[in-house]
Amino acid sequence: MPFSPEKRAGTLSGILFVAIFAAAATYIAGLAPVKALGLSPLVIGIVIGIFYANTLHNKFPAEWESGIVFSAKKILRFAIVFYGFRITFQAIAAVGLEGFLVSLIMLSTTFILGTWLGHKIFGMDKDTSMLNASGASVCGAAAVLATEPVLKSEEYKAAIAVSMVVLFGTISMFLYPVLYSAIIENASGFLHMTAREFGIYVGGTIHEVAQVVAVPFSIPGAPEEMANNAVIVKMTRVIMIAPMLIVLGIYLSYSAKKEGGEAGGAVKLVIPWFAVYFIGVAGFNSLHLIPENIVGIINEIDTFLLTMAMTALGMGTRFAKFKGLGLAPIYTSGLMFAWLVVGGFVVTKAVCTAF
Repeated sequence: MPFSPEKRAGTLSGILFVAIFAAAATYIAGLAPVKALGLSPLVIGIVIGIFYANTLHNKFPAEWESGIVFSAKKILRFAIVFYGFRITFQAIAAVGLEGFLVSLIMLSTTFILGTWLGHKIFGMDKDTSMLNASGASVCGAAAVLATEPVLKSEEYKAAIAVSMVVLFGTISMFLYPVLYSAIIENASGFLHMTAREFGIYVGGTIHEVAQVVAVPFSIPGAPEEMANNAVIVKMTRVIMIAPMLIVLGIYLSYSAKKEGGEAGGAVKLVIPWFAVYFIGVAGFNSLHLIPENIVGIINEIDTFLLTMAMTALGMGTRFAKFKGLGLAPIYTSGLMFAWLVVGGFVVTKAVCTAF
């Protein structure tokens, strides 16, 4: 137990140690050049954590490890629950059926495609494939963090997925504004998108929330409608973390029972309760019982807790564990990225035309 009498001091020291790193990540993410790239404190945190794990790890007391693990597991679940304060059901309803359908189609198809490609085609283990797919299909690093405890996978596998989110999400930030200005805005027929449609397209296909926010602001003269739709559709994808994880938990239980057969005995259903609580918090937030300024403070604290969890995740990542994977994560993520850009465009146009 991390807080047993003999481990309590080491655990608290480890948590404080992670918090100091997370504070540094938050400061770095706030610097103008880093902010312009749309890199969240979560991403900076895992980079710093990985640096520590592969350089300074042996220089600090081993007793702190329990605090680092506590941050990566327990604080993570708490932070995911309170992520619900960023979402209201009214905001999701405001974007209409089009935004919901684009989010649902892109999330489900990207997750299935990424898992299949990674595991069946490029030979990655199933956990790494699912984590990689969750980052691309839902909401980047936060989705990887939320999926990791359901799979109960090793930390380095989540680090691989987050690195792919950073790589291809950053490419998206530069690619989408160019596509809009050079082709989409002035095209005719199928290639043309209104500002509203392009906002839905951005929100339904780009990895991180910060990256989604950055794209409309990178387009000169982009109307406010584009940014609003992009963010709302993105948050629709975010709230889909919960049902996705519940379905994933049911699938994992079914798979374990099927593989174990009669000899495997009864398999306990894996229900990620923190995902259920996440929906509950989002529902509570939809009632607007708490003043907006207080919700803003809660979200700032929650971002810091998520940064702590991500940093701790990085601290458990050793490069030696990556041996044998080769370029499989890049190939898989590259094909998912192609589907998000091209397939997402087609899906968005089809859905917006139909409704």
